[in-house]
Amino acid sequence: MTGLTRAAAHRARLPYAMVLALLGAALLAAATAGIAAGSVPLAAGDVWGIVLHRIAPALVEPTWPPVRETIVMDVRVPRVLLCGVVGAGLAVCGMALQALVRNPLADPMLLGVSSGAGVGAVAVLVLHVSLFGAFSLPIAAFTGALAALTAVYFLARSGGRMTTVRLVLAGAATAEVLSAVTSYLIVTSGEPHRAESAMRWMLGGFGGTTWDLVPVPAAAVLLGTAALLGVSRPLNLLLAGEEAAASMGLDVHRFRAGSFVLVALVIGATVAVSGSIGFVGLMLPHVARLLVGADHRRALPAVALLGAAFLIAADLAARTVIAPEEVPIGVLTALVGGPFFLWLMRRRAAR
Repeated sequence: MTGLTRAAAHRARLPYAMVLALLGAALLAAATAGIAAGSVPLAAGDVWGIVLHRIAPALVEPTWPPVRETIVMDVRVPRVLLCGVVGAGLAVCGMALQALVRNPLADPMLLGVSSGAGVGAVAVLVLHVSLFGAFSLPIAAFTGALAALTAVYFLARSGGRMTTVRLVLAGAATAEVLSAVTSYLIVTSGEPHRAESAMRWMLGGFGGTTWDLVPVPAAAVLLGTAALLGVSRPLNLLLAGEEAAASMGLDVHRFRAGSFVLVALVIGATVAVSGSIGFVGLMLPHVARLLVGADHRRALPAVALLGAAFLIAADLAARTVIAPEEVPIGVLTALVGGPFFLWLMRRRAAR
């Protein structure tokens, strides 16, 4: 792209505040539809009336049956909130990974990070591990994610350089090995109900979400996003290359190691409650950059809103496409993300 074309593209973009406002509106619309849809359909006005009544009872007079308030506040709202949190976390982590490894094809699933988290989580599920009580699953998922990300990084890096081909191959190989380990744990568990639960978890989904599942991933995503916003400048420097970043005073290896731990923590916390959901972290960073540019100070808030809205909409589709049955959300994101990945690879090859 020439400088003139870049300038024209920059002028064609909407103002940043307007983009955030539109993404926020899309998120609210997706959340409203996600809460309203279900076996007991609700009007959008009733949804917001119930939510506002629960927040500030004096604002809205209840005109609905108590059972509807229970459905909204105890079943659908926590599920929609968790979808938004996980979507935002995966999208933000995908954008950070693409900057850290300087590769637009980087994604938590493609790099084996989700598979690593999956090994840890499934091991806890089928082996009855409870060393850390209720935090055993998130801690195991975080440990697996960090180990997988570290392994892929060192496998792909040779002679001080990392190419797209090596990164994708290392990530694919690591993901396959870890998926095999996960399958082995499930097959040898000896308990059919736990094996079935682990299999459904591997496909991704938010069925059975309660309020108890929301705080840990929400805190991890909020703190992780805030931390990444705080290091937006180093992330921007990495886009120019390691040598350029080092010449500007950045300790590249130390920064990358700390960022890997942060990304693995967020991915572990989200994957622990949602299962393996792929391609969210691959697609949405590219969409966000088209909307607001590559500067992480602007792109990270945009991609968080975009990721939250996208996954809420995907979960809504998963619940309604073949209702009353529910499609695993990981299947839907793969159907969308797979073609996008192939298009992106062809585009890079053409360049």
